[in-house]
Amino acid sequence: MSSTPMKLLLSFVALLLTLTACQNKDAVESQVTSQATETANALTAAASPEAETKRLNTWFDERYEESLQFSPATLTYLGRKEKYDQFDQIGEAASRKQLDWRLNTVKTLRADFDYDSLTLAGKESYDLWVFETERAEAGMEFMYHGYLFGELGGPEAQFPTFMINFHKVDNEGDMQAYIKRLSEVARAMNQITEMGVTSAEKGIRPPQFAFDTAIERATNVITGMPFNGETDSPLFADAKRKIQALTESGDIDEARSTSLLDETTQVLTNDFKPSYVAYIDWLKSEKPNADLTANGVSELPNGVAYYNHQLAGYTTLPMTADDVHKLGLKEVARIKDEMQAIKEELKFDGDLVKFFEFIRTDPQFYYPNTDEGREEYLSTTREFLAEIEKTLPKFFGRLPKAGLEVKRVEAFREVDGGAQHYSSGTPDGSRKGVYYVHMSDMSAYSKTDMETVAYHEASPGHHMQISIAQELTGVPIFRTQAGFSVYSEGWALYSEHLAKEMGQFKDPYMNFGRLTAEMWRAIRLVVDTGLHSKGWSQEQAVQYFFDNSAIPEGAVRSEVRRYITTPGQATSYKIGMLKIQELRARAEAALGDDFDIRGFHDVVLGGGALPMPLLESRVDTWIAKQKG
Repeated sequence: MSSTPMKLLLSFVALLLTLTACQNKDAVESQVTSQATETANALTAAASPEAETKRLNTWFDERYEESLQFSPATLTYLGRKEKYDQFDQIGEAASRKQLDWRLNTVKTLRADFDYDSLTLAGKESYDLWVFETERAEAGMEFMYHGYLFGELGGPEAQFPTFMINFHKVDNEGDMQAYIKRLSEVARAMNQITEMGVTSAEKGIRPPQFAFDTAIERATNVITGMPFNGETDSPLFADAKRKIQALTESGDIDEARSTSLLDETTQVLTNDFKPSYVAYIDWLKSEKPNADLTANGVSELPNGVAYYNHQLAGYTTLPMTADDVHKLGLKEVARIKDEMQAIKEELKFDGDLVKFFEFIRTDPQFYYPNTDEGREEYLSTTREFLAEIEKTLPKFFGRLPKAGLEVKRVEAFREVDGGAQHYSSGTPDGSRKGVYYVHMSDMSAYSKTDMETVAYHEASPGHHMQISIAQELTGVPIFRTQAGFSVYSEGWALYSEHLAKEMGQFKDPYMNFGRLTAEMWRAIRLVVDTGLHSKGWSQEQAVQYFFDNSAIPEGAVRSEVRRYITTPGQATSYKIGMLKIQELRARAEAALGDDFDIRGFHDVVLGGGALPMPLLESRVDTWIAKQKG
């Protein structure tokens, strides 16, 4: 899973559809009007489709730069230090301001650029910009439907994660910005609480288990010095490390080190802690009003429309809940047949359900819940990735330049049975991509699954796809940062199957794990729609997992809680994979012996993340070109 989602680590931005803004609306509209005049004047100078597309790309880059100024957090995420002491504004007013800006850009785009005069690549960028704007506009109706917190996380953990992992401190000025930004994060947390109050007033609350998890995570953040206790809290420990590094490098002396630490203590105590205490107090006061057995969002006000909106956004295809459910049932049956074949190969005495139970419960398939067991999991994962790295050039012309590291999730945000996930590096490679592993409960992660997850999260999955997108040249910059779950998760699931073609999964138990992972995603189509469209209970969803997979119970229960609190997202994996496989089969049939797997993969990855209709058009164009 990429955090992402949707692309930013700060998934709360996508989750809440808080399209933040930090500029005055009138000033933005003035900029757009001015730009419209300039582009109109330049329009007549376009001598060819290439020239017109070049002009369009320049326009897109200018608009993208404007959009970045709306989000200091995104600038930092990209490795830039503008607005380094600021943080995003969160809430309805800020969201509407940026949406107004975005809608104005589309008006200018349509007025000042002749679509028919663009190259195919230019038309693709044009369509993508309009698609993203229309998606944002449609989401405004459901701003308060998106749960603030859930199994995948919440701002209470994501905010400090951002400060620890993304706000780099290279000099004294960076540390001063860090301290001021802590106060800004406190302001953002207060805005989050305000949004929660408004959502609750509208009758929209996640189930009680989500409140419990959010309270625990938030409490972990403000446990320890300088808030209480004797050990350092996560943020205080991070600040001390960063200040100490400046001292050791000679950038500051001991006296300045002490004063910076004192300033950090003051802002954490006076600004940061009160915002978290207020958030926790609200969670505790609101929890009794939440439904103990809440399942699908269809129970919410306007919930059916909200779920349909979620499916449309996550699949980018005109699929109904019934369509998705039936597709899931079909895929579950198909994958079961392949699982049966491996069970017979292994000469297991018993039916498939008993084999699931054997894989789920036998100790040989789990590392011990010790530091040694955790380190063995990490080291073996790194070995799998090192091995497949050697085969990548046979299947890809484009290869990523960005580095990768595999590490455990920070303790304050770790969840038993939580989903392993990937966080991308910076476009310039100064920060590596990270494959994060939850390891607080090793009984939730079977050895049979770990090889599959490594390829999904790293290479040829998320790390490869996202890194290549960020490194693209010759396209507008906004395309290098675009994010569509159906594309990114579909690609990562496709990569699991591709890894088998590349010679991996030599152990039949690991290959069974690969099928278990694919079954997992097929089950998601059934369970997500079951919960949100067909009235299923949590226990019905859990039992469906047990009946059709060998996934450990801890992971199953965490997954079901995830689907409940992030409706629709889990359907994107299998639908995206099937679409990419469909496009590949189409290309193979059309090109026959002339089909080039490296060329196909390069065209799929070479345009950045795309909604499925635009990806289909891109592949069809490539097929036609290959046929001459």
